[in-house]
Amino acid sequence: QVQLVESGGGLVQPGGSLRLSCVVSGTMFSAYHMGWYRQAPGKERELVAAIAMGGINVNYQYSVKGRFTISRDNDKNTMYLNMNSLKPEDTAVYYCNQVKSTALMVSATFGSWGQGTQVTVSS
Repeated sequence: QVQLVESGGGLVQPGGSLRLSCVVSGTMFSAYHMGWYRQAPGKERELVAAIAMGGINVNYQYSVKGRFTISRDNDKNTMYLNMNSLKPEDTAVYYCNQVKSTALMVSATFGSWGQGTQVTVSS
C-alpha cells in the first residue's frame, strides 16, 4: 500500500509563501514521476506542478508558473512545493500523487489520495 502524507499548509496573506512537503512510502518513490494537485471548493482537482523521476524535468500549470517551484529528494522519499507570491485563487487543498507525464501534465495516481494539506490565502 502506498502512503501519501502532505504537510505544510496554512493560512497566509496574499503575497506570502509556504513550503509543502509530501512524504511517500510503500513504493519505490524514485521510479515515479510525481506531482502536486489541488482542489478548490466547488472545483475539480487539477495538476499544478509535476516533476520527473530524476528531479530535473519539471512542469507547471500556467497559473502558477514563476511562483511555485517543485522539487524532490529521492533519498528521503519526499517531494516539495515552494509557493511564493500566493494569491487568493491558490486557496485549495493540496495533494501529492503520481504523474504519468511531466512534459504533458498527464495525471496518474497510486490508486488513492492522502489527506491533503489546506492552503488558504486571505487577508
